[in-house]
Amino acid sequence: MLRSFLGMLADILYPRRCPVCDRAVLPFGSLVCETCRNKFVYIKEPCCMKCGKELEDDGEEYCGDCRRRKHLFDAGRSVFAYKSVSDSLYRFKYKGRQEYAAYYARCIAERLGEWIMRCKPDALVPVPIHASKRRMRGYNQAEKLARELGRIMNISVDTDLIKRARRTTPMKNLSMLERQNNLKRAFKICRNDVKLSTIVIIDDIYTTGSTIDAMSYELRKAGIRHIYFVTLAIGKGL
Repeated sequence: MLRSFLGMLADILYPRRCPVCDRAVLPFGSLVCETCRNKFVYIKEPCCMKCGKELEDDGEEYCGDCRRRKHLFDAGRSVFAYKSVSDSLYRFKYKGRQEYAAYYARCIAERLGEWIMRCKPDALVPVPIHASKRRMRGYNQAEKLARELGRIMNISVDTDLIKRARRTTPMKNLSMLERQNNLKRAFKICRNDVKLSTIVIIDDIYTTGSTIDAMSYELRKAGIRHIYFVTLAIGKGL
């Protein structure tokens, strides 16, 4: 009861912002404005069996990216088309809108919860950011998302398994080869006694899979057999 009261008091003093319009959420106590609820665009079937990108032809099984290159993860899924949530994700990532994570995680659980449970994960593993970026930003948006999702689905979250060992260049404007080179030796396993068999990597955006692949390379060397990913949004690739 005390936690509930303090939560209500915090909402009154510091109103929760809507992930869509960024105004104080209406009605009070909700995670998103009622009028904004359906403005994000969901990924629809058919989607790529490997990365989850939406496909135009229901006769296809894989997107162009996944036909052209071999990925090191087993499979992944995303909730929203990136273009529809790009402004929201920018505020979540760079403008301190950490409260968005609660709504994002609920959307993931509602849309992909069954798929995640079929993976039978031992843990959710957020994509780590470099320590310098965390100090500057104050938090890791992927970790915020993973913790909210873990709480909703009762799945443990492992933030000590792998770290960002090298600060990398922002990849938005890099080619595929530049992305791969940028991520070489970017991640490092933090433990010698990895006992996890199956994990789901959590991140905010999937574009080409270079980050998930770079992580998967290190995770498979550590003995993890099954690697899946879930992201809030997915782009169209390069």
